[in-house]
Amino acid sequence: MISDSAQLPADLVPLPPVGRRYGTTRRIRLGDADERGRLRLDALARLLQDVGNDDFADAGLDPSSPWVARRTVVWSASWPQLGDRVEVTTFCGGLGSRWGERRSSLRALDGGGRVEVASLWVFLGVDGKRPTRLPAWFTDTYGEAALGRQVGARLVHSAPPPGAAVRPWPLRATDLDVLRHVNNAATWQAVEDEAWRRGVVPGRAELEYGAALEPADEVMLVCADGSGDDFRLWLTVDGKVRASALVAAT
Repeated sequence: MISDSAQLPADLVPLPPVGRRYGTTRRIRLGDADERGRLRLDALARLLQDVGNDDFADAGLDPSSPWVARRTVVWSASWPQLGDRVEVTTFCGGLGSRWGERRSSLRALDGGGRVEVASLWVFLGVDGKRPTRLPAWFTDTYGEAALGRQVGARLVHSAPPPGAAVRPWPLRATDLDVLRHVNNAATWQAVEDEAWRRGVVPGRAELEYGAALEPADEVMLVCADGSGDDFRLWLTVDGKVRASALVAAT
């Protein structure tokens, strides 16, 4: 559970005193870890997608209802490691008209690893094609935990600067989900790849999704230095940003 909320970054809300929360445990497996044994960002995204689906099913809701990620913030002072058993607690951190924020906290039960995540998910409605007002079944189930907090969906990352480094980022069939979009976990692989090339362990990472990446897209990865070991990254198609990331080193 989130017991030391005073240490949380300001944009990551603590566990609410009321409302629905869902808890489970997971083991960090070989396919989840980098060469140092650290839980990777893309593996974290897959884990949290599964936990979110399990939360829906446990609440008697449809885990296949269509949602797309809009923005995710990940913060960790100490990452869970290969073999760690982690306790995962997830709840609603805020609401908008057509989206909700899923807050998740991971704690390693066998060590000191801790990760905090806030991810904004947009509801696509029954047709799975366009943002739709949140249904009553969602707000009835998760609204109390949000404590009246309203969250916006506006993207804030800047465009790539002139002269930023560019390289191809080819898509693979395994990157695609049932909506035939590149899954958000696969998008995190680009962030992990650039961090590996730089020898950076992410302490905070933000990922924004401006538009879906499609199977036929010719994607370019654009990257620019920040301060110190920090960096910025964009995935572009025909010069237009589809996703962007800010990464601060530990």
